Amino acid sequence: MTTTTLAALVPLLPFLGAAAGLLLGRTAPGFARPLAVLPTLTSLVLAALVAVRQGGGAAVDSATELTPTGSVPIELALHIDGFAALVAVLVGLVASCVQIYSTGYLRDDPRYPSYAALVSLFTSAMFLVVYSGDLIVLLVGWEVMGICSYFLVGHYWETPEARAASLKAFLVTKLGDVPFLIGLFALATDAGSFRITRILGTVASGGLDHPTLIALLLLAGVAGKSAQFPLHTWLPDAMAGPTPVSALIHAATMVAAGVYFIARLLPVFEASQAAMVVLAVMAAVTMTGSALAALAQDDIKRVLAYSTIGQLGYMTGALAVGDRGAAVFHLLSHGAFKALLFLAAGVIIHAAGTNSLAAMSRMRNLRDRIPDAYWTMTVALLALAAIPPFSGFFSKEAVLGVAEHVVTGHTEHAPAAAGWLVLVAGLLTAVLTAAYAMRLWLLAFRGRGTEAPDHGKQPLTMTVVLWVLAVPSLALGGFAFRLLPDWFDGRDLGPTLTTSVLGTGMALVGGIVTYAAWRHTTALAASVPLGAVAAHPEGDAAQVEAEAIATHEPAYGDIAYAPDPADPGRLLLGPLHRHAAAGFHLDAAYTALFVRPVQAGASLVRFLDREVVETYVRGAGALPRWLGAAVRRAQTGNVQTYVSALLAGTVVLAVAAVLVATGA
Repeated sequence: MTTTTLAALVPLLPFLGAAAGLLLGRTAPGFARPLAVLPTLTSLVLAALVAVRQGGGAAVDSATELTPTGSVPIELALHIDGFAALVAVLVGLVASCVQIYSTGYLRDDPRYPSYAALVSLFTSAMFLVVYSGDLIVLLVGWEVMGICSYFLVGHYWETPEARAASLKAFLVTKLGDVPFLIGLFALATDAGSFRITRILGTVASGGLDHPTLIALLLLAGVAGKSAQFPLHTWLPDAMAGPTPVSALIHAATMVAAGVYFIARLLPVFEASQAAMVVLAVMAAVTMTGSALAALAQDDIKRVLAYSTIGQLGYMTGALAVGDRGAAVFHLLSHGAFKALLFLAAGVIIHAAGTNSLAAMSRMRNLRDRIPDAYWTMTVALLALAAIPPFSGFFSKEAVLGVAEHVVTGHTEHAPAAAGWLVLVAGLLTAVLTAAYAMRLWLLAFRGRGTEAPDHGKQPLTMTVVLWVLAVPSLALGGFAFRLLPDWFDGRDLGPTLTTSVLGTGMALVGGIVTYAAWRHTTALAASVPLGAVAAHPEGDAAQVEAEAIATHEPAYGDIAYAPDPADPGRLLLGPLHRHAAAGFHLDAAYTALFVRPVQAGASLVRFLDREVVETYVRGAGALPRWLGAAVRRAQTGNVQTYVSALLAGTVVLAVAAVLVATGA
């Protein structure tokens, strides 16, 4: 088989598996698991073969015109370079792990067949985005992922949280997709083609007429899809879906698509200095803001969601300083350890037996009950905190290193302002990332919460997947930074001394300070009974309940739930904690600025329709109705009345004729 044929089969097999799963899910549910796992595993093997054949050499290109358009052609095109080959392997690995894991996690779920089919369709759409050489075909995969996320996030549609989260995810991402679509058409108009290779050729020759406008329009779509400020608010709420879906969305699909898209078309963005600065600002705000929010969350999945937003900020920061190699390097390593973090969190939730116990301040004695999740999550958290020699250290240092090169003037691919923004924000985020990673580890595995009932040993399919993902989380970085330059643009991805010392030092400071804060708060809270309202540092039950609602922390029992007083996040953030826990009130701001005005406008339109338009219509119909009523009264059915009226009319007409004749 040729490389092109193998590449075409990679997205096709999960698509066929999804179609078969949807068709046979109800009639033959026993086929749901093999139809979910086998096509995805096969696609992983084929993606690995494509990567081996591509080998980091010349890009593989193939195209067939789908239909004549009379203007800019739309082609079914493949463009497989080193970036595409390796990202496809990541997608296949994470999707396969998620499908295998889901067979245990959702083994008693009656809607598992449709869930598995949608995950396969999701995977197929991401493969299409990765391999596509035509922007319209890429857009198809982009939008299919959007509708799949709507259904998967809303899997538990019986709960209002899941329904609201799925609708919010769909609408916010669509808000970015509208300017994104306009930007695609503007780009194709300037370049005369939707083919990526031709667009890049046009950029290289200086043929783009509106580079800044196009880049900013495209950035809106990327901000929505990859959950970057200010369109990131949908991602934490999307945790209402099943945990394996969270792992898939965060690690290898959907949110990675925006970063990958910019990496593919980076020269388009580099053609505009203004766009690069905007990208750097977006990355800096996203990194620091999401890290602060993560430090204040109590739900373990929301911590990881904000963590994903921040790590995506690192990737967009690398792109803002003109190095797509560092961005995709971090995308690859992050995909491994973030999938591991979410799936390990799923084991924790599964051990507790319910999603409602995902609050870390409710956790206790989990280290001994789920040792597999404990050890593998420890590895993933060390990678997240960028502690050497774990994979996150090498990929994050690659980002900080290229930012340093821009600042020191060793490269001219981006303005110095972008370099300073990314470098300073990246170092600050390194402190915060280590802090919330340490906090998560302490509260989840050494917390003082209520003992949850033991639901027995976890399914083997869940624990095996954790160890599989632990391998790249531990070992990927040390080998990848030496091998990846041959697959990417040839730039050195190795850590530099300055940023390595600064970044690692910052991470160690963040972790040590958080541990010290935890020890301090634990000592203070040792004599305070957990679960009592008196344990809350700010007083009465009503206030505790109000804060629980504001920070998405649930209430348990007959009294308001009081968070663990040993939470170091409260001590570290101080008065900022309440605002960070609520995501700095962006949802409230959007509600005031956009939702309420739209609702008010809808109410006004409804009023005008009901009170003005309907009143006019009713008035216009009143006269005919009255005339009809008068005529209806004359229709008595009495023949004598009709003859009398006829004679009277005849007499009137005769008199009128005589009068007219006399007057004449």
